[in-house]
Amino acid sequence: MEVKMVEISNKPDVVRIATAEGFIKLKRETVKRILEGKIEKGNVIAVAKIAAIQAVKHTWEIIPLCHPIPITGVDVTFEIKEEKVKVVVTVKSIAKTGVEMEALTGVSAALLAIWDMVKAYEKDRRGQYPSTVIEGIKVTKKVKYDGQGC
Repeated sequence: MEVKMVEISNKPDVVRIATAEGFIKLKRETVKRILEGKIEKGNVIAVAKIAAIQAVKHTWEIIPLCHPIPITGVDVTFEIKEEKVKVVVTVKSIAKTGVEMEALTGVSAALLAIWDMVKAYEKDRRGQYPSTVIEGIKVTKKVKYDGQGC
């Protein structure tokens, strides 16, 4: 089976925007610790935001056959609920190819960073994670603006 990168050199550069989201389910006590700033490793949201931005910028190095593209903007937001944290990442570029993979990679990295930051509080007595779950990672919006409408 042949594997190759898709040829995009003849495509025009256009504004590309993609938004992705995902959730991490946590114990109520862990979410409370996040909100109160009582996580031993530090500021969970700040670390997750940096992880998302870094992952977006390096997606082409992580995902095989993904083109390196100029990232012109990354917005990372969080919604903290009783037993979960929602991460939303919006990526913007002026490029020949879309930014969906960058948005998805950003969300994934942020969620993994949150897990790493709080894992000490999520483990049970056997060192397992019976209630910690990353879920719902998906693209929620994709925009391609070529000057003639979206």
